[in-house]
Amino acid sequence: MQKEAVFTDLIREHQALLFKVTSVYTDNKEDQEDLFQEVVYQLWKYFDSFRNESKITTWMYRIAMNTSITFIKKKKRRPDSVPVAEVFSIQSDTKDDEFEERLRLLYQHLHHLNTLEKGLIFLLLEGKSYKEIAQITGLSDSNVGTKISRVKKKLKTNMTNH
Repeated sequence: MQKEAVFTDLIREHQALLFKVTSVYTDNKEDQEDLFQEVVYQLWKYFDSFRNESKITTWMYRIAMNTSITFIKKKKRRPDSVPVAEVFSIQSDTKDDEFEERLRLLYQHLHHLNTLEKGLIFLLLEGKSYKEIAQITGLSDSNVGTKISRVKKKLKTNMTNH
């Protein structure tokens, strides 16, 4: 199979993963679309460098998260950017108002975390083990555990005070 076809299939298969990463690091749909395109571009750019030393999804997470962090840094340098956190909408198959409100509140508090904290909590919510998170972020297993514990405590404190 040609390289382009393999890559296209890979993106199709894992587009939900990429969508989740980009939604954690952006405040509005336009930025999310821009970031999604940039992530796909970076994946294509480094596709030949993937050496099968880790799972393909681990490699994709790492590139997506690094690209997202770079995107945020560039965006902060632009003076004309306006955050639109208030326009955040959650779509759900079921209409559970209490669940949707709690989820909205969680995402609101997640947006106040720094980039590393966002990434760690996102990966934890994705069901990744500390070992997988360490591989994706480049941190040690024990450092991942310590940082996640601190972020959980910070979120709990902030959400309780809110």
